[in-house]
Amino acid sequence: MAAILLVLLTTTLVMGWFGLEDFVHALTFPGRITGAVLIAVAFTAFLGAAAVVDHWLWRSFPYSGMVALIGAFAALLTNALLVVETARGDSRAYLALFVALTAGSAWAVFAVWRTAVRIPAPKRVAAALVVSSAIAIANFGYQNLYQPYQRETRPLIGLSLGNPVLSRDRTEFSVPVDITLENHGDVGFYVLGTEFHAMGERVPLSRKDRLRTQWRTDAEKWSTSQEVNPLSRREIHQPGELVEARPWMPYGQWIESSDTFATRVVVQLPIDTPYDQLAFYATASLARKDRLGLEPPLEFKAYSWSGKNVPGWVKEQQKQGLDSIIYRARVHENNAIDERTRDPRYVTVYWRFGTHGASVATIVARNGDEGRIPTAAEGRELVSRYGLVDILRGPIERSLWDIKSRV
Repeated sequence: MAAILLVLLTTTLVMGWFGLEDFVHALTFPGRITGAVLIAVAFTAFLGAAAVVDHWLWRSFPYSGMVALIGAFAALLTNALLVVETARGDSRAYLALFVALTAGSAWAVFAVWRTAVRIPAPKRVAAALVVSSAIAIANFGYQNLYQPYQRETRPLIGLSLGNPVLSRDRTEFSVPVDITLENHGDVGFYVLGTEFHAMGERVPLSRKDRLRTQWRTDAEKWSTSQEVNPLSRREIHQPGELVEARPWMPYGQWIESSDTFATRVVVQLPIDTPYDQLAFYATASLARKDRLGLEPPLEFKAYSWSGKNVPGWVKEQQKQGLDSIIYRARVHENNAIDERTRDPRYVTVYWRFGTHGASVATIVARNGDEGRIPTAAEGRELVSRYGLVDILRGPIERSLWDIKSRV
């Protein structure tokens, strides 16, 4: 009896603790349902513990053995599901606890069953246990299997160009660019990083039709660079050069469901610029608010050129002419079980810029693991678990010939 009580009361405390945290703080409705289920299991295990005492000592209630059996079975099923969940976490202590509770619950079910438990209408009781077990397993599968792989929602970036404006002395011009971020989905997103950049492109024209071998050379460049230029009979596309780069939305902010953010940036150049056209790009790195909790603020951490607190791969990019500004913030899991059984995670945002463009990169990792580049499988797992989304817009190209002809 003492051993069964230890298993059931420990299960009551653990399930009640996790259940209350999830019921109050989980980021999703299924997460809060899981919290309610865990609270119900804790209550059932507690009733089972009380029934064990009556069944072993007084037998004042004729069905105390059945209640004890139901409490032990509920503890067994829930502890077994939590073993599966915590096996994917980082805490060996919690895994050992739930393995021990699962083994203890299984032994408790067997020990209570051996005492000739009186079960009225056994078919109905068995049906109730099967239904409740199916509901618990279905909720666990939805929360941990289906939900991470459901169809993703992606906000959209809009990029539109205004009419260029000449300066008074007609030596400079500016191009206004309107940027919008529209969230048509049913979940909100944290904005981890944004960047807008403009590239100046030289596109001289060949006096003769270009040869087929030159077209092949252009096509081969597509496989070795980010730039994709058309195969042209006369145009000779050269690598673009960064003209301007900037963030266009505050870091650590969020955009709610059915919300829109809009801003305008202005790109200015001298009228005698050597470029034939401009290409505009906008990028946003986001995370779903129902997959993680971002602990504000998203703070500045380091410059790549300072050499302090900078991962090795960033230093290598620095040598190749790609600078980075690094930001960092603590993230929390979307449910109490993962929050307690996984090591603390941090999101690191790398705002990168160089001669040939700008970009934003994000990594979610344990403290000290920011310098390790995740494998493809690990990257997919991170995207699924935390709802990471990178959205790109561009290139939106504009010729400068009409502007230059005004002078």
